[in-house]
Amino acid sequence: MGDTPQRPNTPKPNVTKPNVRGLYIKTYGCQANVYDSERMRDVLKPLGYAPVDSAEAADLVVLNTCHIREKATEKVFSELGRLKDIKQAGGGVMRIAVAGCVAQAEGEEIIRRQPAVDMVVGPQSYHRLPEMIARLARKTGDALEIDFAAEEKFDALPAREVSGASAFLAVQEGCDKFCTFCVVPYTRGAEYSRGVDAIIAEARDLARQGVKEIVLIGQNVNAWHGAAPAHDPKGGEWRLGDLIRHVAKLGGVERIRYMTSHPRDMSDDLIAAHRDVETLAPFLHLPVQAGSDRVLKAMNRQHTAEQYLSIVERVRQARPDIALASDFIVGFPGESDADFEDTLALVKAAQFAQAYAFKYSPRPGTPASGMHLQVAEAVKDERLSRLLAAITEQSQAFNEATVGRRLPVLFSREGKREGQALGYSPYMQPVHVDDGAHLNNRIAEVEIVGATGTSLSGRLVAAEVTA
Repeated sequence: MGDTPQRPNTPKPNVTKPNVRGLYIKTYGCQANVYDSERMRDVLKPLGYAPVDSAEAADLVVLNTCHIREKATEKVFSELGRLKDIKQAGGGVMRIAVAGCVAQAEGEEIIRRQPAVDMVVGPQSYHRLPEMIARLARKTGDALEIDFAAEEKFDALPAREVSGASAFLAVQEGCDKFCTFCVVPYTRGAEYSRGVDAIIAEARDLARQGVKEIVLIGQNVNAWHGAAPAHDPKGGEWRLGDLIRHVAKLGGVERIRYMTSHPRDMSDDLIAAHRDVETLAPFLHLPVQAGSDRVLKAMNRQHTAEQYLSIVERVRQARPDIALASDFIVGFPGESDADFEDTLALVKAAQFAQAYAFKYSPRPGTPASGMHLQVAEAVKDERLSRLLAAITEQSQAFNEATVGRRLPVLFSREGKREGQALGYSPYMQPVHVDDGAHLNNRIAEVEIVGATGTSLSGRLVAAEVTA
């Protein structure tokens, strides 16, 4: 008889720790989902769950879903069909949970269409996973948890355990802006700001664990606000600029970033923080979505192209070397050729270091999905191609301008070649160096020697690095 084929990358059963259960989380979408997946691991750890590398090796599989992009729901159901087969092949022991924004929007439909799913939990309810698992074991209670309870969620989360040099820190949840194309207000709920003390305590704990870069995140992170802590003699209310200044004082924190921002909440104090706080990275992701005032009004963005460019000018006055990133949607309902040309004009005026562009796709339940004058796919494709070409040209120019400079690079993982290390500059440019296997999770000074439109190559300046 021949050898039995082995499934690749499947961890062998741990015979020395029979109580350990395999946990596999597949994360879709934004940085908030990445944070939520990390916190789900923390919530499930006391129950004996430990991460494994594949669904086949897992006792519990969690799909942490995103509802932003086109056909998101169908992609989830396709993956659930694959997981159903794995579950059946293993005798039905594996549990399947769907979390995130698709769970919030389509919870009852998921349960109806895919009986293999054991639990459906929204993005504000995943702290209840242990309770749901217990109910599942007792065969009591509901398999659906989609309440909006951001405050309760954060209060219930356990202390974090991190291993890398960079970590997300959620400070704000939800959205009150109601852009006509977006599902976030319906899947994440109203804007909620975590309290100052809780944020600072988590940031301090991250620094204690060796985290060098803290990324403050939220759906509209610059809408964050909170009562000043008792020790602040000024009192009153803090905004994001105040929070950044305080986090920067924590020992061990060498870089701070925040994302994603809305132009409406780009306050003078936050702009001043880019000028005053050396630890705050010279990088700003500020989505604009379009350059036509007519389209911006239809999107309910509540700002004009001129107002956006005024913010860009003020930020650059505060921090001349800042790298600006943005998001764009092409082919929004009613977008004319002239409207699209306005978008190209804004791109030319703003000079982005990075930008992301997508074709408009209707999201069920949003006002834009029922608008007239939907743009033909062929027109969207042509406009997207032209916009991406303009963005790529600007990214190439920005990257080439860093050649010859020495930059502190935070290395986070191995590169494609043996011994190669990959990290990020303060401007969020991917940087790779050879002979850098020892650099993972460290900051090192690198001389930039080459550039493409998407990345930089560098040479380690000295063996000295920040441990």
